[in-house]
Amino acid sequence: MAGLSLMCGDCGHQLRSVQEAQEHAELTGHANFAESTEAVLNLVCTACGKPCRSKTETDLHTKRTGHIEFTDKTEEAAKPIDLEAKSEPLPSSSEPVAGEDIVVSEGMEMVVPDVNKELLAELEAMGFPTARATRALHFTGNDNIEAAVNWVVENENDPEIDRMPMVPAQAKADPAKPTLSPEEIKAKTQELRERARKKKEEEDKRMEREREKAERRRKLGLPAEDPNKVKTPPPAAVETKISLPVRPATKAEQMRNCLRSLKQSHKEDDAKVKRAFQTLLTYVGNVAKNPDEEKFRKIRLSNPSFQERVGSLNGGVQFLELCGFVKDESAAFLFLPRDKVDMPILNSAGAELNSAIVNPFFGVL
Repeated sequence: MAGLSLMCGDCGHQLRSVQEAQEHAELTGHANFAESTEAVLNLVCTACGKPCRSKTETDLHTKRTGHIEFTDKTEEAAKPIDLEAKSEPLPSSSEPVAGEDIVVSEGMEMVVPDVNKELLAELEAMGFPTARATRALHFTGNDNIEAAVNWVVENENDPEIDRMPMVPAQAKADPAKPTLSPEEIKAKTQELRERARKKKEEEDKRMEREREKAERRRKLGLPAEDPNKVKTPPPAAVETKISLPVRPATKAEQMRNCLRSLKQSHKEDDAKVKRAFQTLLTYVGNVAKNPDEEKFRKIRLSNPSFQERVGSLNGGVQFLELCGFVKDESAAFLFLPRDKVDMPILNSAGAELNSAIVNPFFGVL
């Protein structure tokens, strides 16, 4: 059976054609490709028409847009890979691999590489420093935010992760095009076919294991497994969720939602949001450490400092009310009665605030 895609052996990325493989190789320096009988997924959002190549991409798209319906058009887009088609040669394995240091000649001018500005802005909005985000895009092909995030996670312990990458100015302005001789192209094609053959052998072994498993189930009197059950969730799944009783949100979940709402309402001013979280943590911590001290359990609502840091922000007063604070009869103070001090709730509030302060993704995804 002819291959339906090419698999990059260096990063696992699936590609629909030899041309895509060449473009991927030029961007990343990867040259380890194998023919695969598995077609590249083509899941199209029914709301906006955006195509996604994986379940992870659909999940990210859903988080960003709220769109949840996708149509599987994989079979429509699948075409056999033509390894004999005339095309630009693949880069040789001697080219520098993405992520490796570049050998620089003395006096060579070095510059920051160009990266996709939109993807860079998205990574920065998720809390990644500019240098780290630029480095991730540069070393993953500069075309996929999912790959960039995965690269950051895998390389977070690298001491160089926050150093801005540099490339020769000449390479930035006019990247060299790798060339192969006809003999080298033929060898590369043979190599791809050999890897495809090994891949097919592995697939045949996997299918044999599935057949053995099915035979064991038959002998035990168990029903045969539906192969589509794992890949395609039942259509009634959404209806089933709707029909189930809704579990009331816990106090911790209410606090988390309150803090998330506060951050999203003031997402243009990270400093103000962080100061509000730290101020709330101080109020909660003072009561937890000194529950008998009334001065820590009483807050004047008209206090300018309180208004500037917490009171004027959407969700600030609501969070304190979730901790047990109530407005007194004059509505001039927030007051937490001594007999209403609940240490587990205060501890939970402190944990949620700490998470909101230290987690760069809080309120973003």
